[in-house]
Amino acid sequence: MGRKPRIDHEELGRLVAEGWSNARLAEHFGVTESGVLQAKRAAGLSKPMTDHSGALPWKIRREHNQSGPATNLRNLSSVAQGRSVPKEKVNTALRWASRLVDNDLDIAYDPEHGFREVPAGERSHVAAMLAAARTAIDEEAGVTGSPPEATTQM
Repeated sequence: MGRKPRIDHEELGRLVAEGWSNARLAEHFGVTESGVLQAKRAAGLSKPMTDHSGALPWKIRREHNQSGPATNLRNLSSVAQGRSVPKEKVNTALRWASRLVDNDLDIAYDPEHGFREVPAGERSHVAAMLAAARTAIDEEAGVTGSPPEATTQM
């Protein structure tokens, strides 16, 4: 049995920064693409998986997984986690969530019938997702809630 090829993390980081594909990296290092992905994780070069469990706390049936509410909640979650989402999808999700919040509505899920709009309670799920997404958008744009003098060092 042969020795496993060793991937130098420094070289890997440099090549990833240059934009090399996983297939090209695998060929270069003499490993599989899976080996490249493992090396990227070990070197801290891969982004953690986006976790939508907070956005979709229900067990969603397959037929409801691509519905408007599920898609919008996932897009808001992605934005809140700093992921890149196409502007049109972000705007659609923001408009949808804003409409619900402005009308004191929230979303509920029933595996039998799918998603439905319901009156918002004290803790609106959609309002929380909308707030998290807006906070991330503001942070990315460099907008803060503090006056400029509060953020400067003396």
